[in-house]
Amino acid sequence: MRAQRASKPPHLTAGPVAAVDCGTNTLKLLIGSFGDGALDVAVRESRMVRLGQGVDRTGRLADEALARAFAAIDEYAALVRDHGVPPGRTRFCATSATRDAANGAVFTTGVRERLGVTPDVLSGDEEAALAYVGAMRGLAYDPAEPVLVLDVGGGSTEVILGGGEGVRAAASMDVGSVRLHERHVRHDPPTAGEVVAIEGDVDDALDGCGVPLGEAVTVVGIAGTCTTLGAAVLDLPRYDPDAVHGSVHDVADVRATIERVVGMTVEQRLALPYLHPGRADVIDAGLLVVARVLARTPVDQFTVSEADLLEGIAWSLA
Repeated sequence: MRAQRASKPPHLTAGPVAAVDCGTNTLKLLIGSFGDGALDVAVRESRMVRLGQGVDRTGRLADEALARAFAAIDEYAALVRDHGVPPGRTRFCATSATRDAANGAVFTTGVRERLGVTPDVLSGDEEAALAYVGAMRGLAYDPAEPVLVLDVGGGSTEVILGGGEGVRAAASMDVGSVRLHERHVRHDPPTAGEVVAIEGDVDDALDGCGVPLGEAVTVVGIAGTCTTLGAAVLDLPRYDPDAVHGSVHDVADVRATIERVVGMTVEQRLALPYLHPGRADVIDAGLLVVARVLARTPVDQFTVSEADLLEGIAWSLA
């Protein structure tokens, strides 16, 4: 497993830690320990549970989505126990879907029963700050500043502009891959009108986000949509996190890849060897978010990082 560096090593606490990131589409676990100013990752797991299924329409977490999430958390709880991580060194962070759901308390209770910790339902600002920390400490070099970190999730997207002094401006917007796909896409592949509708929602969100995207010198994409995009540009024979992490791509190639994948049917996407089947239907909307963000920046390269909010949660335990 990769070691995640600390650009300014904090006082690091001994012993293992466990971080859980529960988003709209994906539930992730990291177990690691700190040493020599770095996070040494022992376990990194991901499950596509689609917790946010239908939340944009109903305002509630669906029973079947809760069942999928709880099954994954049962697996994670066993791994946490096996690695001897106590509840006091475990942090479970829930993001967009839980923020938006009227029955979020049901999920909170289920997590507490399984892991012995109460989930932190992150605000958009907290999510953005942790994502920035995770992305920056995960890179093996110091990128040119200002750096724009782009985190496209299932329910929300975070844009975070920062530098050596930390976050300068950040916003969390309710435009994620699952939310936008469920809201607008009725055809396979999406029609030109559906693409325009998604782009319109993203542009409206970016217009009001308050983050000066045009100041970015470097753009770093994190989380599943962006890492899958990195694998697609590389045209990998299978998903390879080591090949994806830290990869740098010409924006022209990124745009061409987005256009190609958005134009595919779900069946065609399922045949892509690097794409997780749980993303095949909603990756279209997520990629369009990336495209609209890049269109507002002056950069000609796009960097992809495997380190993301999950690492940021782990570093918060340091």
